Amino acid sequence: MSAAVDALRIDELRKTFGDTVAVDDVDLSVPQGAFFGLVGPNGAGKTTLLSMAVGLLTPDRGNAWVSGAAIWPVAGSEQAKAALGVLPSGLAMPPRLTGAELLHYLGLLRGMRAAVVKARTDELLDVLDLRAAERTLIGDYSTGMQKKIGLAAALLHGPRVLVADEPFEAVDPVSAAVVRAILDGFLAAGGTVIMSSHVMALVEQLCDHVAVLDHGRVLRAGTLDQVRAELTLQEAFAALVGAKPPSRGLSWYES
Repeated sequence: MSAAVDALRIDELRKTFGDTVAVDDVDLSVPQGAFFGLVGPNGAGKTTLLSMAVGLLTPDRGNAWVSGAAIWPVAGSEQAKAALGVLPSGLAMPPRLTGAELLHYLGLLRGMRAAVVKARTDELLDVLDLRAAERTLIGDYSTGMQKKIGLAAALLHGPRVLVADEPFEAVDPVSAAVVRAILDGFLAAGGTVIMSSHVMALVEQLCDHVAVLDHGRVLRAGTLDQVRAELTLQEAFAALVGAKPPSRGLSWYES
């Protein structure tokens, strides 16, 4: 019997910006069916790594594979991208389109049949509680609504691997609960989720696999229990990255 193919495999990905090494020859494997959390402090390289892994940013070297299909070179990555849904950080969407119009055009660009696009768009708007905003322009959406329509765009074509960069950032509790329910259903159907975050409590609650990234390097990766050992994830993370509380407070508040 052949070994299972990883949902996402990253091999020696590297990216520099001038003299700064943002991602330093990272190797990483995400098993199928995992809820994988990529954690690290601000500036650790999480967004840069994921952007290369999904084809949004050209690496200096290395490659990534989605369900065994290579992302690079882009010209031959159609199979990988068909299996991949992406919710990028700092999502920029056309502000003069409604959510339904955005999904319609994205579906047609992917070569989906118009009837399928319409049916899935209607279902996504209902499930993500966006039906009341059907005629609202995306430029007038709240942050939570933008996250939800971005998630709808990532799931429209039925991917098996979802990469979400900070999907819960700046999202209100109601919208967060909706996003969580969608991700749970995606996992239950056999999908794989890779999520970046710097909120340890959220990752510890949701994820079963974790990688800790700092200064562009993976410090530790594995199951949640392997990474945190006998500690909380917050404690393990602080120990790995050498985080220490400030030695003193602000002078003008000290008695």
